Amino acid sequence: MSLIKLHVKKDDTVVVLSGKDKGKQGKVLTSMPDKGKVIVEGVNKVKRHSKPSLKVPNGGIIAKEMPLHACKVQLVCPACNKPTRIAHKEVAGKNVRVCKKCGEVVDSAK
Repeated sequence: MSLIKLHVKKDDTVVVLSGKDKGKQGKVLTSMPDKGKVIVEGVNKVKRHSKPSLKVPNGGIIAKEMPLHACKVQLVCPACNKPTRIAHKEVAGKNVRVCKKCGEVVDSAK
């Protein structure tokens, strides 16, 4: 299976466009390009019943986030704080993501 280039990366702030959590914002915890999905903090939560184990000594009901299709989320620009599409631009010899609304560079200098 080939990797799909996603428009969001880990630690990006996104807003959910459709589904039961429409309009909620959260931070991307995990990006799965091979499946085209992302896990967003506080969004698409489900409850799972678990038996006592080494990870969960008491067992019980555990709430956790499940993957969400990447096409259902939109990046929130850190500069203008609005949901936006992204453009790709070459700045100083590197390809970076740019906000379509305000033109600011979205990628942080890591």
